Amino acid sequence: MKAKLRQSIGLGLLAATLVLTAFGLSSIAQTVPPATPVAAPPAPIPFAAANLTPLGARALAANCAACHGTNGNSAGGAIPGLAGMNKEYFLNQLKAFKEGKREATVMHQIAKGYSDAESAAIADFFAAQKK
Repeated sequence: MKAKLRQSIGLGLLAATLVLTAFGLSSIAQTVPPATPVAAPPAPIPFAAANLTPLGARALAANCAACHGTNGNSAGGAIPGLAGMNKEYFLNQLKAFKEGKREATVMHQIAKGYSDAESAAIADFFAAQKK
């Protein structure tokens, strides 16, 4: 009889544990909010396109002022002025610097930093300047 009683109590406790566990898990599942989907990282910001307006070309040409003078008017010496220079001649010289066909101290590096469109905008700017 004692064995049956122990067995009944054991089964009762097991059943109660299962019921409480099932109830507890279901109540926990109901209180936990669903996971929020993670947004994809934003696309990388592309570099700004060159400003090829007349004002943008002037800004690009300002990089030349330290050596070639303001608006391409050189103070003289070994460094030539760029003001009033023929556009095609300017572009050919810049291309020669880029390709290493013309000797230079720094112009070969500077020329490589400009796209063809930027070079053309700079050439237009200097061609329009008064000598």
